[in-house]
Amino acid sequence: MVLDVWKSIKKGQFAPVYLLYGTEAYLINETKQLLIENVLHEDEMDFNFSQFDLEETPVETALEDVETLPFIGERRLVFMQNPFFLTAEKTKSRVEHNVKRLEAYLADPVPYSIVVLTAPYEKLDERKKITKELKRKAVLVEAKKLGDHELKGWVRERVGSGRIDDQATELLLELAGTNLMMLTNELDKLALYVEEDQPITAEIVEKLVAKSLEQNIFTLVDHVLQRKMESAMTILHDLLRQNEEPIKILSVMAGQVRLMYQVKELSRQGYSQQKIAGQLKVHPFRVKLALEKTGKFQERELLGIMNDLAEADYKMKTGQADKAITLELLLLKIR
Repeated sequence: MVLDVWKSIKKGQFAPVYLLYGTEAYLINETKQLLIENVLHEDEMDFNFSQFDLEETPVETALEDVETLPFIGERRLVFMQNPFFLTAEKTKSRVEHNVKRLEAYLADPVPYSIVVLTAPYEKLDERKKITKELKRKAVLVEAKKLGDHELKGWVRERVGSGRIDDQATELLLELAGTNLMMLTNELDKLALYVEEDQPITAEIVEKLVAKSLEQNIFTLVDHVLQRKMESAMTILHDLLRQNEEPIKILSVMAGQVRLMYQVKELSRQGYSQQKIAGQLKVHPFRVKLALEKTGKFQERELLGIMNDLAEADYKMKTGQADKAITLELLLLKIR
């Protein structure tokens, strides 16, 4: 788990080789930054830090640098990016890699260097010997979307132990969403607002954290389904005043209702929250919220709303009616 790897790095417990793979760029960048901060002193960076793009440089050239003794400090830190030879994908790169040289290094790494391979790919080719060797010998950081439990753990880790309670964490995720970069910005803002030893409460989160467009529309849809038309119209008019495009609002609404329908159907088939998230390729926290909202609705009701959304989309795109008025009429019709 990525949080465990981060804890080890902060304690100065380093592995000779790391493999960071996956498409969650924030987790990859955060891991690399932690290694830089904890492995090297600032005055060592010019001498003992290097990085290579393996789409431009052969891996054996990078390994020559790895095997060079550090200057002044105790360790060298070497980043190797884009090791496309770990995938089955075709690449435009004409660089030939001596992969056996890397296999030999993994069998006997030097004690004074830390190698970090960064593979920002959806999948690695598990059939390849080098992939198997790396997964066996390296410390792995799978940069994928964090699950509900991991995400809450990440929030607690980010702000410091005991500074944010479960209620505040839950509200933060509801308001800001699950994008790690957005959450980092919001957490930094919260940390600046409160005193160093002051806890971050749900009240403070409510006061400071701006709702994402998706969260505003999620609340809008929720209020419509609960027949709270006055508050639903208020949210809609606020979004329009913020110059949000009606077609974009409608598109996000359709995505929310479609997710609710899909989650309800898969739940009925016996899928767990985690399996639903994997099947639909959405964050488990979004699945959890959708399940909470769909309990009292029949599938036919959600299908009817999806048809109303599709009809409104057609009217907007064919210019049959004013877009803002179409949205207002849609909310009244769904009610």
